[in-house]
Amino acid sequence: MSDTPSTDIQSTLSEKRLFAPPSDFSARAQVKSRADYERLYDEAGRDPEAFWAHIARELDWFEPWKKVLEWDAPWAKWFVGGKINLTHNCLDRHLNSWRKNKAALIWEGEPGEVRTLTYQQLHAEVSKFANVLKFLGVKKGDRVAIYMGMSPELAIALLACARIGAPHTVVFGGFSSQALVDRITDSQAVCVLTQDGSYRRGAEVKRCGTALR
Repeated sequence: MSDTPSTDIQSTLSEKRLFAPPSDFSARAQVKSRADYERLYDEAGRDPEAFWAHIARELDWFEPWKKVLEWDAPWAKWFVGGKINLTHNCLDRHLNSWRKNKAALIWEGEPGEVRTLTYQQLHAEVSKFANVLKFLGVKKGDRVAIYMGMSPELAIALLACARIGAPHTVVFGGFSSQALVDRITDSQAVCVLTQDGSYRRGAEVKRCGTALR
């Protein structure tokens, strides 16, 4: 027997079962079968630029792109010259259709409360908070740090930042106060969005209750 320890990692788990989704679920899905998935996978591999250009045309663009991919290894720029907004595509483009009254966000908190926001309601909340950020002086290009629990307000904050063109950084709730400070400093964030508390794994996590400027 060799005294040299093995560096190989062997898995003892072997799972070969397949769980097929209900047929009515598959019928409503965008990708209805594994064969459809493999066809899309092969298509993307053969011509990535054509594939992603086709997918991108499903979105609303304020200005069309001039070039799909600009590749200067190891750097890649996609849809060069194009202008798009995440929040517009997530919310605004649905407001003139039947989807405006459909659920955009369904949230259930640990204590059991449930909240549902339609696309129209979520758009209203995001627009209001985007205006709050602008009132506080946050401008396009400013970085915003977000230190919040899993709540609808977190999603609203993310979309509001995207709406005004302010890049955001989400800080993991389990970090220490010093780790939080380090990430705020490194990102040169102009403000911190937080809350007084949230629940995580059955326990209440206390947080700061104001946005620091």
